Amino acid sequence: MSMYKYVRELWNKPKDTILDLTHQRLILWRKEQATVRVERPTRIDRARSLGYRAKQGILVVRQRVPRGGHRKPFPSGGRRTRKWTTRKSLMMNYRTIAEQRAARAYVNCEVLNSYEVGKDGRYYWYEVILVDVAHPAIKADPTLKWMTNPVNRGRVFRGLTSSAKKSRGLRRKGMGAEKIRPSRSANKARRYIKHKKAKYVYA
Repeated sequence: MSMYKYVRELWNKPKDTILDLTHQRLILWRKEQATVRVERPTRIDRARSLGYRAKQGILVVRQRVPRGGHRKPFPSGGRRTRKWTTRKSLMMNYRTIAEQRAARAYVNCEVLNSYEVGKDGRYYWYEVILVDVAHPAIKADPTLKWMTNPVNRGRVFRGLTSSAKKSRGLRRKGMGAEKIRPSRSANKARRYIKHKKAKYVYA
């Protein structure tokens, strides 16, 4: 059994000492800024399984995301019907939001993946693995050089990361998932145009 398997077991079934350590960490993390670059991953087993390697060009950022519903700004004036509808449906999970905020803080890097490291009643904390696509070590790495391709630029904002694909419903195939590719809105528009053409032909 490798060392990382023992570490994974401690995270899945924590002991009292681990719970006390996690509690102390959350107290410190609440006082920090929302985006903090860390020297090494908190969950080394999870980070390595998602592609992290201790080499130049790869960095880890701990991102804090507030929990709760998403609300748009309250309009200052005017009598509008939509004025009192302040709740937004982003169709994104907290992990995707954390990845996007970390990517905005480090504009020269691309998001490889992310994982959860803690939560309380107010916040979620995720560690986001970022890759500097312009670094020579990344260009020479056979397992990571695919990220240097210009077609992968801004992948976190285009729903191409693992968490975004999950929120888009792309983990499913076949029966029950006929309307999710290439996207729900594209599928709806395609069916609407097809219906309008059929109505025009048979009218």
